[in-house]
Parts: sequence; structure tokens; C-alpha cells
Amino acid sequence: VQLQASGGGLVQAGGSLRLSCAASGRTLRGYATAWFRQAPGKEREFVAGYSRTGGYTYYADSVKGRFTISRDNAANTVYLQMNSLKPEDTAVYYCAADNSIIQSRYRDYAGYDYWGQGTQVTVSS
Repeated sequence: VQLQASGGGLVQAGGSLRLSCAASGRTLRGYATAWFRQAPGKEREFVAGYSRTGGYTYYADSVKGRFTISRDNAANTVYLQMNSLKPEDTAVYYCAADNSIIQSRYRDYAGYDYWGQGTQVTVSS
């Protein structure tokens, strides 16, 4: 499966952005999908994700209540709605997918085989 992330940009603190991750080649049904982010000099960190069944969502504590992950099966696309953005949300955001990952690794970037190219999100104070 190929993933294409888009929707990043520059926004003021308190603003909103919606990221998209469009999949091609295969349907995302049966794939765990997730968003990760990486700020300069920091490790890639989990942001939000869907279980392989699509029935459960997971969030990092730092974004809970502000970010929402969703998916459109017809469009084969996963979204990340980001509200109340903070300067510390500034990072390159990546989408990821995997159809064999186990639940205990959903928050582990090393557990995902398929990655989008990343989209830059910059939040100014």
C-alpha cells in the first residue's frame, strides 16, 4: 500500500489544520493506521491511531481532546483533525499503516511497514 500525506502548513497557536493520508494500491480495511510526528532533534512519536479492525482509536496524552483521527473507507483515506494547536505540536507528521501489527505495538513506530512521506506542521506563538 502507498500512502500520501498532505494538509500541513503554518498556523497560529489556537488554530486548526486537517491532515489527510490517502492510500492507494490496497484498501486500508484490515490495516492499523496511525499518525506519528517528529520534531527536530527528537524521536518519532505516536500521535493517534486506528486498530486493525477500525473499531478502536488511540491517542497520545498530549493530543487527547484536541486531535481527532477519522477515516473514510470509500475514499481510502485517514484524516487527522487538529484543533487548539500549540507551538509544541510543530513537527513533520507522518501517516503509517500495517496489516500484521499486534495491538501492543500500535504506538510503536517500528511496528509499521508502510509510511507516507510526511507533511510539515508549524504552529507559531
